[in-house]
Amino acid sequence: MIVRTLDEITDTDADIKTPNWRSKRIILAKEKVGFSVHETTLYAGTVNDFWYANHVEAVFVYEGEGEVTNKATGETHQLRPGSLYLLNDHDKHQVRPKTDMKTVCVFNPPVTGREVHDENGVYPLVTEAD
Repeated sequence: MIVRTLDEITDTDADIKTPNWRSKRIILAKEKVGFSVHETTLYAGTVNDFWYANHVEAVFVYEGEGEVTNKATGETHQLRPGSLYLLNDHDKHQVRPKTDMKTVCVFNPPVTGREVHDENGVYPLVTEAD
């Protein structure tokens, strides 16, 4: 059994900070459970373009408000506490938080924690063996 708190992750190498968001990686590929879990805060007023070409991501919003747009269709969905969006087709998307938005994100395959978004918002597929 693994039990971990956000306080244990805060300000470690599993706490990734950018100008637009902060992601605390709670469960990573090294745990070998087939997925990773992150608490991510997206900052109010930012525009975030993502495309997880190598991962499927589910995002559950538990605090704050914003919107997500499917960049292929232009369809926009409002996000608020209790909303979940699933990027089951590796959807290119844009997230625009109106307020600071706290989310829980699940990735498959799991993230190692060493990934960095490229110019297209893509995480490379990194494995624990790399």
